[in-house]
Amino acid sequence: MALTIGVDVGGTKIAFGVVDENGGILERGLRHSPAGDPEKMALTIADVVNELAARHEVEAVGIGAAGFVDETRSVIRFAPNLAWREEPLRKKVGELVGLPVVVENDANAMAWGEYRFGAGRGESHVVCVTVGTGIGGGIVLGGDLYRGRWGMGAELGHMQTVPGGRPCGCGNNGCWERYASGSSLLAEAKANAEADPAAATHLLRLGGSVEGVRGEHVTEAARLGDRAALDAFESLADWLAQGLADLAAILDPGCFILGGGVSGAADLFADRVRDEFAARLTGRGHRPLADIRVAEMGPSAGLVGAGDLARLR
Repeated sequence: MALTIGVDVGGTKIAFGVVDENGGILERGLRHSPAGDPEKMALTIADVVNELAARHEVEAVGIGAAGFVDETRSVIRFAPNLAWREEPLRKKVGELVGLPVVVENDANAMAWGEYRFGAGRGESHVVCVTVGTGIGGGIVLGGDLYRGRWGMGAELGHMQTVPGGRPCGCGNNGCWERYASGSSLLAEAKANAEADPAAATHLLRLGGSVEGVRGEHVTEAARLGDRAALDAFESLADWLAQGLADLAAILDPGCFILGGGVSGAADLFADRVRDEFAARLTGRGHRPLADIRVAEMGPSAGLVGAGDLARLR
């Protein structure tokens, strides 16, 4: 059975593992991510690859990285949370490990993992939306990963949904992720608590104050029936539904997959997303509804997806 190594690089940690053809992980590990030093990053990735390759017969390496990856899947043009600028990561790591290397955007890798082995199994047209601090995305059309002309497609979180709206770290205003992400959920819950403390009893007890409220407090408070937290989840669901309806008008997928850290609280918002999506969809009542599913693979999706993409290089 052909084996590959998948590496999922984030701002604080590097997850890695040996991936088989069925999406199984034979061995896995974690390392600290030297996010501020591109040379150390390449060396760290190479170290974990060489360690695994010494114990397993592997044929290639796939690296999922949070940033803009060029059309050749070689160079990281820009990474907002890492010190990569025009970084030739494939060449550097390839020279250190002596194996073929493929570099892919981390959300694309996650989407591919879910499409092949998770919630997207059996579908040919899939849009994956990762809802975390921001919003990432990956698109599979006709069984192929859509990357765009320059390799930078599917930056779904940066659709500008509110002209002149909230400022975004990308430099624009009104981006979707400023209204439908974990960060926006937290900001909304805090604003609700400040405006009506009586509706935020559980939220304020858990956080100690409005300033002390964190993301996990919002979820816990919502499950306890806290109105301020529940209203924040309703707002999140409505904004997600609007973005998905817009994407359906353009891409017409068979299913959407909601992943990322906030998807762990999907029981609090997924049904409303489905209802609002159906209500906002263009041509509603005269077209099939895309399924809206919750990701199945958790944090393993990016690692597995990167490893599988390396096999298909």
